[in-house]
Amino acid sequence: MPCLAPRTESRQLLGLLLPLAVTGGLIWYGRVHIPEYRRSLFGVHGHAVILLKAQLGSALLGLALIQLLLALWMYGRLPGLRAAPRPVPTVHRLIGMVAFLFSVPIAQQCIIAYGVSLTGTREALHSLAGCFLYGAVVAKVVVVRHRRWPGWALPLAGGALVTVIALVWYSAAFWYLDGYRAPGL
Repeated sequence: MPCLAPRTESRQLLGLLLPLAVTGGLIWYGRVHIPEYRRSLFGVHGHAVILLKAQLGSALLGLALIQLLLALWMYGRLPGLRAAPRPVPTVHRLIGMVAFLFSVPIAQQCIIAYGVSLTGTREALHSLAGCFLYGAVVAKVVVVRHRRWPGWALPLAGGALVTVIALVWYSAAFWYLDGYRAPGL
């Protein structure tokens, strides 16, 4: 049985490296890719693309907040509520899948149309947070699938995911919807 320990450690190391590799790969691609500024999203062009992404991003943030509330409910962290009923974990997973699917066309349009821009504070925050978002998704999936992680790993991965979605939303959707300004950026 002692042979299992190195294998478990290798899996945990891979679980740590995979999110970093995803994030790093997206940053690398976004930096070397030549932006296609006229790229459309669902056939929408120009400024209408930015509005559509702001709307989709706002829906994504809403789904992420619902995910957070469902997770808190499932783990008994919402005061005044009794234990979550049996369908809540399934609803949590389904909403997570829908949130991920909402994010993909937004991210694809962003990285292909603009790449990873580090020219200004807002652009750098948005670009890096957008790349980190998919690393955080991978980290959360790794932690959920491999039960040997410490108890704090899942709340950390889930919290990081919600936080990075909020940062991406704030640095783009909120910025656009607030007339191209966001406090602190």
